[in-house]
Amino acid sequence: MILSVSLFLVTLVFIIWQPRGLQIGTTAVIGAALAVALGVVSLSDVWTVTSIVWDATLAFIGIIILSMVLDEIGFFEWAALKMVRLSKGNGNLMFIYMMILGALVAAFFANDGAALILTPIILAKMKYLKLNPIAMFAFLMAGGFIGDSASNPLVISNLTNIVTAGYFHIGFWEYVKTMFLPNLLSITASIVVLWFYFRKDIPTHIDVENLAAPESAIKNMTMFKLSWWFLALLMAGYFIGDRFHLPVSVFALGGALVFLAIATYFKATKPIATIKAAPWQVVWFSIGLYVVVYGLKNNGLTTYLADIIIQIQGMGHTYAVIGTGFLAAVLSSVMNNMPTIMVMDIAIHESGNTALAYANIIGCNLGPKMTPIGSLATLLWLHVLAQKGVKIGWGEYMKVGLIVTPPVLLVALLGLI
Repeated sequence: MILSVSLFLVTLVFIIWQPRGLQIGTTAVIGAALAVALGVVSLSDVWTVTSIVWDATLAFIGIIILSMVLDEIGFFEWAALKMVRLSKGNGNLMFIYMMILGALVAAFFANDGAALILTPIILAKMKYLKLNPIAMFAFLMAGGFIGDSASNPLVISNLTNIVTAGYFHIGFWEYVKTMFLPNLLSITASIVVLWFYFRKDIPTHIDVENLAAPESAIKNMTMFKLSWWFLALLMAGYFIGDRFHLPVSVFALGGALVFLAIATYFKATKPIATIKAAPWQVVWFSIGLYVVVYGLKNNGLTTYLADIIIQIQGMGHTYAVIGTGFLAAVLSSVMNNMPTIMVMDIAIHESGNTALAYANIIGCNLGPKMTPIGSLATLLWLHVLAQKGVKIGWGEYMKVGLIVTPPVLLVALLGLI
């Protein structure tokens, strides 16, 4: 146990620290190789982990490729400009519309897509509108928060969702029906709590007269119009695939490659550059880190967590849902939600109450917002901001995250009861 815990902690530290530009996937693979070499996991465990995460990882890559092509077309910048224009200069409305936009992007293009694609666009618009640093911090924190808090509605909305849905064989439609109300409550609570927290920092009026028209952001009108039809067909494909029990990556990655081919035909993108720019490190990150985490499972962590879940279940369904959600949230905030989702999925399976898988997802999607290391999306968000010259300290972040997250998490979990 000491060896497996130590290996996990060292791997996690290097993933967060990234010394000398060491990428997260490389670190995770090194950690996995050490886990095998030291006997913490076996080669058969590596195969087991790969069988669990391959669909989620390939689906994630597909979603990001699709997002990148849409970004090159100007789809997201058009949406951001539309949102700003609709506010008519009302700062509070702009704050709310920005979070609604973030929620939509997170739902259909994953929370990581929102961090990678939408964050730099919003930052650029905030700078153009000459918001003061305090107001900009409020908008950026709200945008970063909603990306995770609204990533519950669809299987494709978060890597954690895909992993859990695959592990428990949850269908696309079954998932949507169960998570509709919790996600709606999560979005509503996020908007209310974040607005209340930042209400004094949001400008009453913002001059938007000189902002460019939304249509000016569109770089290829043919592809822009076509994208709406394609996204609708892709969504239908997810439900059709559910009926025939097809892996979600068949449509997520397959659809992304088809869309990339269409965009190439209309000269809206450069396919080789797009594929090269895709976050392939996430593939190695997912498999490598999960292999390291599997070592914790082999040494009894999941059994210990299963015992806790069983004890909570004895207090009744409401306590079981809220307790499981907050347990997953706390673990995610201190050890990242990617390893947490796996150990908690296994623990829930061992406990015998697979219905708690949804509470685990909500906890793993919202809990990470309490700390900067809680999720890959937050790490990407901070990295994107740092590249743009905006640095948010851990203290600044946690001052907001620790206050805002618990009430939103509680409200979202109540939607499962």
